[in-house]
Amino acid sequence: MKAPAPDATLTRGLTLVPTAAIVIAVVIGTGVFVKARVMTCNVGSPGAVLAVYGLAGALTLFGALAYAELATMMPRAGGAYNYLGAAFGRRWAFLYGWMETFVGNGAGLAALAILFVVFLNDLVGGALAPWAVRLLPLAVLGVVVALNLTSVRASGRMATVLTAAKVALVLGIGMGAFWLGDGSWAHFGQTGAAAACADVPSRARFGVAGFGAAMIGALWSYNGWQYMVGVAGEVRRPSWTLPRALVGATVLIVALYVLINAAYFYVLPPEAVAAVSPASSVAREVAVRFLGAGAASAMAAGLVMSSFGTLYTSVLTTSRIPFAMAADGLLPAPLARISPRTRVPRNAVLLAGALGVVFAASGTFEILSDLFVFATLLFQGLTVGALFVLRRQRPEAERPVRTWGYPVVPALYLLAVGFLLVNTLVATPGRALAGLGLIALGLPVYAHYAHRLPPDDPADWLGDEPAADEPQAVAPHPRAVPDPEPVL
Repeated sequence: MKAPAPDATLTRGLTLVPTAAIVIAVVIGTGVFVKARVMTCNVGSPGAVLAVYGLAGALTLFGALAYAELATMMPRAGGAYNYLGAAFGRRWAFLYGWMETFVGNGAGLAALAILFVVFLNDLVGGALAPWAVRLLPLAVLGVVVALNLTSVRASGRMATVLTAAKVALVLGIGMGAFWLGDGSWAHFGQTGAAAACADVPSRARFGVAGFGAAMIGALWSYNGWQYMVGVAGEVRRPSWTLPRALVGATVLIVALYVLINAAYFYVLPPEAVAAVSPASSVAREVAVRFLGAGAASAMAAGLVMSSFGTLYTSVLTTSRIPFAMAADGLLPAPLARISPRTRVPRNAVLLAGALGVVFAASGTFEILSDLFVFATLLFQGLTVGALFVLRRQRPEAERPVRTWGYPVVPALYLLAVGFLLVNTLVATPGRALAGLGLIALGLPVYAHYAHRLPPDDPADWLGDEPAADEPQAVAPHPRAVPDPEPVL
């Protein structure tokens, strides 16, 4: 099943700080700055919004704990593609890669590139010409791709710088609101139920449906943590680094999100939060309250930087999925080629950028992004489900890290994901079924590649090689790159 190892190999150049920085840079994009408005409309009160963010954060942490075990079992490029293949077979692994590469990644990168230009236009006071607004997303995608063609060490350093700026932005708004804002703790006892809530459907307000919609919004703000395992094949000492980066970064993000959302409601009453224009952001309105009119430009600059950081690290992490698929013969072989100079999968990076350009130019990314949410939840649930399958089927496999609280913690994660999938199917059945349709479109593509491959063997997916932290005693998996000597 596995393709021969390429002449050049990936290099394990990511240590703890840049690995954790990649998690934070992918996750903290724009959602936390804008979602409070819709979530207040969904659940009504500040306390409920904070509770949803805390619950969604706990759910994200539960998922990260499960991914940590799987990632240290199979510390390879492609992340969940490997785990699904080991547990459920080649077909499900392909369908995951199909969705992430050709739908989610392309549409997601297009959306981020366009948001970058929207925020840039706000920063320059709307001075960009219409042609520039249309062409600049394509240009920024080109810049991001070019930066991702440098070495993974350089990418890690860039991610660290961008992450430091993102954390500073969230802390600046959150702490500045409490220190400088003329707010009131009385706001936390009020409700935003009477707000008009533009563009929020009435069926997504209050009750179980409102709670589910708010959870989807919060999880969208947390989305992206799972993509870091895509670069597991380039992480140094993965059994030590991966769990610390995943869990540590997730805990930090939850704390930052609760802080900044509490700051929003300290400065603005919930009815004012719910009434913020969809064309603006809650973070901007709050910053203007305690910094004055100049805060609008500062906030626009912060959102430009934040969207660029998420775009940059998204290309870094998701490009490793088509690389892994091509190494297994499930996509064209050139996508598995690695640059002998920079040791990055250059063709896979170029593919990610090209898909982003196509979606940005076509304008279809918004529809596909909405449809992709259901598929994302489905595959996240399947990935955590893979933990149970592999514990049962391969109990002898080496597990450098074991999921804390197993089986309760991953089971709670699966129950929550199941609730959200059902809620999405009931609330927006058209989008959910269309998301399943997009998954099904990958089946004929899978058949085209799979018929030329030998029968699927679970042992190939699990690897049967020693952990990447230890000296290699047998021939390594094509994507299992030995570590350099540990650097203390």
